[in-house]
Amino acid sequence: MSGRDLDSTHSQFLLSPPRQRHRSSCPILLLPLTALLAAVAVILLCNPLSNDDTVPVLSPAPSSRGAPAGVSEKSTSGMLGSAPAFPWTNNMLAFQRTAFHFQPEKNWMNDPDGPLFYKGWYHLFYQYNPASSVWGNIAWGHAVSRDLINWEHLSVAMMPDRWYDFNGVWSGSATILPDGRLVMLYTGSTHESVQVQNIAFPADPADPLLLHWVKSDEHNPVISPPEGIQFEDFRDPTTAWHSGEDSGTWLLAIGSKNDSGEHAGMALVYRTRDFVSYEPVAGVLHSVAGTGMWECVDLYPVHTEASFGLDTSAASAPAVRHVLKVSLDDDKHDYYGIGRYYAENNSWVPDDPDLDIGVGFRLDYGKYYAAKSFYDQNKRRRVVWGWSGESDSEQADMLKGWASVQTIPRTVLFDVETGSNLLLWPVEELDTLRFSGKNFTNLPLPAHTVKLLEFAETTQVF
Repeated sequence: MSGRDLDSTHSQFLLSPPRQRHRSSCPILLLPLTALLAAVAVILLCNPLSNDDTVPVLSPAPSSRGAPAGVSEKSTSGMLGSAPAFPWTNNMLAFQRTAFHFQPEKNWMNDPDGPLFYKGWYHLFYQYNPASSVWGNIAWGHAVSRDLINWEHLSVAMMPDRWYDFNGVWSGSATILPDGRLVMLYTGSTHESVQVQNIAFPADPADPLLLHWVKSDEHNPVISPPEGIQFEDFRDPTTAWHSGEDSGTWLLAIGSKNDSGEHAGMALVYRTRDFVSYEPVAGVLHSVAGTGMWECVDLYPVHTEASFGLDTSAASAPAVRHVLKVSLDDDKHDYYGIGRYYAENNSWVPDDPDLDIGVGFRLDYGKYYAAKSFYDQNKRRRVVWGWSGESDSEQADMLKGWASVQTIPRTVLFDVETGSNLLLWPVEELDTLRFSGKNFTNLPLPAHTVKLLEFAETTQVF
């Protein structure tokens, strides 16, 4: 089913979403109470209370919209039931605001999108709800930094304002072409909730801040779900890479699943020469039974004998392996494998089958999901971002007025000592946050002893 054939009545692109029609099945007598509760909740959110004021939760958390929409998001409302709300105070809520991790000034955030270094600036785009602190109305937030630590918030980069992304501008990746041009591929959820792949370009490529973006109405959607793939199981295109010796052909992977084949998660590959016309590559890049939907697929090379990063299109070599990272929708964790990528037959093969996707290493063992990496050509390193959805309830998020943080960006290297796993470490710029230090040298440490060291108070970051 072609994305262009979804609905002949939508030949004109929607510049703003139409009004949603709602039907109420509640008795009319309940409406005034509902309106009163909503009004009180708005007053509580918009008018700060004193630090000693207790903030009760006046209404149940909103029902999750992520699962019906076919995308991951945080929702604890189903587990809360009728449990009494914790008596948060403004002081408690303010204390949760992070000092070092990236987060928007307010509202909901999830997956990192299209990170890149461009004309002297690091760019981070991210899944963002401009109107609320719960998932929905997903747009692309945007921030820039000189050092990956101190960030400037910019205006929203892309809103869900076309029929092909009417239900959300979802995750995507940036590709920088050899001549410096930049193309962004992202998943749009259409007005009929079909997941399609779209392209967007900077309105002014000379602008280092990339403030404005232009969606290709002429061509979008550029890729629609192929035959045999459910409309809600086809998302999150990767950064594109060169196809073997043919530098004019580009390849990219998209996550999916095959429920008719042992609930297998998989990555499908497409080729293009102009980022407008695409064709599927025969076969499946990789698939693992029982892993379910693969989201936020990432495929990139690592050097097995050196401590620097590699461009996504780096050629295969004896000292090069390829990392395949996926986010498993079933358990909300990020897994990766290390193996060989074979462009000639469109396959990725793990070095150790016992460490395959979903049964081997996780990228992080905390609350961490939807990781996205990029090659930083400025410092010749690979940097990865990850979304931490925290563990607050949606009720608490609504009271705070914000939800989620990004982890500290980390460099990615192959562990030459073990030869089997990755090493992730906070970017070196994090050291600029240190304002004092204390060195301990020549300390005798006999076996089976404990040596107490005197430190000032410290802050731990992840």
